[in-house]
Amino acid sequence: MKWRFVTVVALLGCTALLLRVRNSAEIIPAHQPLQSFPQTFAGWSSTDLPISKDVLDVLGPGDFLTRQYQYGSPAPSVGLFIAYFPSQRSGDTIHSPKNCLPGAGWVPLRSDRVTLNLAGRAPFQANRYLIAEGEQRQLVLYWYWAHDRAVASEYWAKYYLVADSIRMRRSDGSLIRLSTKFMHGESIDSAQRRLLALAEHIVPVIDNYVPR
Repeated sequence: MKWRFVTVVALLGCTALLLRVRNSAEIIPAHQPLQSFPQTFAGWSSTDLPISKDVLDVLGPGDFLTRQYQYGSPAPSVGLFIAYFPSQRSGDTIHSPKNCLPGAGWVPLRSDRVTLNLAGRAPFQANRYLIAEGEQRQLVLYWYWAHDRAVASEYWAKYYLVADSIRMRRSDGSLIRLSTKFMHGESIDSAQRRLLALAEHIVPVIDNYVPR
């Protein structure tokens, strides 16, 4: 764990220094607001959920979407959270769900990574969390997305932040998170299929809202 800490500290230090030096030349790309993200897909409908001021204060400057998608009934809905940061200079970086979820009362029971094979895109890895709050159980998938690139590792996300700042003069990036409650007696594989069913629609259009 020590080497991970050292790596993160070094990357954050390099990022802060680099972005400070290049701040005046940083490119802030135009993007469509997340509130215009499709509310319906084939068979899916949705409801927007408000984000409290306290949460927005923690997240910092950015564009955020919290929405529940429903496909039929009585299957549980799928929650979609997208956080897009046009710039990550001055410490306004993406918050990892593995730190935010416990703060919201959810306890991780299991964590690993899975490879997502979605139509029209090369396979990529996502983080998978089984979390609990009292008797409730949820399955969560999340990954970092920037410039048409998906990564699961927050360390690689920091590396690409530095690399893209040098190569593209951009520090924008996003987090995409999908979650769903378990039905009684439901398996992880079954809940994951529900998440992937929505991901099949989300991933092909995300570049319209998170610039390449």
